[in-house]
Amino acid sequence: MAQENPSWGYRRIHGELAVLGIRLAASTVWELLRSEGIDPAPNRSSVTWPDFLRAQAEAILAMDFIETVTLTGQRQHVLAAIHHASRRIRILGTTAHPTHAWVTQAVRNLLMDLEDAGQLASVRFLIRDRDAKYPAMMDQILQSAGIATVLTGVQVPRMNAVIERWVRTLRTELLDRTLIWNEAHLRWVLWVYERHYNHHRSHRFPGRRRTPEGPPRAARTAPDRTPGHTPARSTRRSPP
Repeated sequence: MAQENPSWGYRRIHGELAVLGIRLAASTVWELLRSEGIDPAPNRSSVTWPDFLRAQAEAILAMDFIETVTLTGQRQHVLAAIHHASRRIRILGTTAHPTHAWVTQAVRNLLMDLEDAGQLASVRFLIRDRDAKYPAMMDQILQSAGIATVLTGVQVPRMNAVIERWVRTLRTELLDRTLIWNEAHLRWVLWVYERHYNHHRSHRFPGRRRTPEGPPRAARTAPDRTPGHTPARSTRRSPP
């Protein structure tokens, strides 16, 4: 009864038991709850951030930028998104110039990928930080698709811990171990790592849904090297 009604305290449970004809002292109910490790009602009725993430994992995407430097000295910005429940990673693109137009088009491409995979209807939240690279139009596009943007607190990376953990994994397993020559090379190794992570990593245990492999993302979202260029698909593009 306490687990199904987290807002009920021991006195409310005692009253409901009395209605059912079960005679117990209120102190006995309190002792039983304590012995079973059930917290008082105020603690059970409040929802913590980890509880929210676990309860809504199927409906949550997380997004973040990763920075790296190539051998030519050029700083590259990688945009990625991860699905909390499946840990399916999508590397949306890489560019030396993450303009608002570039980010906006990358988000449009993400929505089209989710629609193609049949997952768009189940996604309801996108967690990201307050980086100035994200344009206001991005939130409007997501809202039109039924996805609410959830901003993390200032200097609170643990609020977006799932993708922060993946960023650390990416650096440890790829970026810190590979000499990246230029943007084209970075785009290729990121595609290879994305396929490896989604299909061959140990976290993809039996029972997790596999995602179909496709052509290298460079063929689908290949941004030009000129500043301000917007990545676009070769066959489909949403109107601005």
